[in-house]
Amino acid sequence: MKKNIIICLVCSLLLASNAFGADPDSKKKRVEVIARAGYSIGGTAPLGIPATIRSIDAFRPTASMMAGADLKLSLIGSWGIMAGLHYENKAMDAEVTTKGYRMEVVKGDSRIEGLFTGHVKQEVTQKMLTVPVMLTCRLGNRATWKVGPYISFLLDKDFSGIASDGYLRQGDPTGQRVDMGAKEGEWATYDFSDEMLDRQFGVAMGFDWRLAKHIGIMTDINWGLTGIFDKDFKTVEQTLYPIYATVGLYLSF
Repeated sequence: MKKNIIICLVCSLLLASNAFGADPDSKKKRVEVIARAGYSIGGTAPLGIPATIRSIDAFRPTASMMAGADLKLSLIGSWGIMAGLHYENKAMDAEVTTKGYRMEVVKGDSRIEGLFTGHVKQEVTQKMLTVPVMLTCRLGNRATWKVGPYISFLLDKDFSGIASDGYLRQGDPTGQRVDMGAKEGEWATYDFSDEMLDRQFGVAMGFDWRLAKHIGIMTDINWGLTGIFDKDFKTVEQTLYPIYATVGLYLSF
């Protein structure tokens, strides 16, 4: 299904390019093909830190790259529209201290759920194909502002980690206590990858700044609006949104 969607999108871009080709008598190209590559930094987190997370002990953005191409069509005056296909890798590592944070973990051969107090190490990786559709506006001779929605189709996903240096109360705050140590074999693990959505929706905004005739720099912010988990998944109480900024280069043709 995903392959069929990608093939249809690519064919649509090619047909649009042929249908709205540049006018040879015009000084401005009506259609541009733009190749992009950049480095992204950000995280997947709730809007606001819940009381059950007492401190953020570490945050390590891992290698997150973006590469793709856009087709830009000039409309009236300074306005235009742009659509593309991007490959993105959004990843991060984080460590937090929690108190009464709802978790489902595996310790030994047992799967237990309850309220965890202690240290949580978390790894998140999302590899995806993203289709942005953006309104553009030229600001002078060099800058272009752009904004619009996007949809991402996940190719690979991981949300896993370790719970250690603490204890979990099964079920509720008065439930049976299960201790978790700081060493392998003593700690517990969790993996919520299967509960992650296969599609994400969001909004993107940014600027392209032309340095020379065919080359420029880009800055983008992508803000997920739907969260990363299925709506029926209740173990993680807060909605987690992927929010990433990208800086890179582009070539226009």
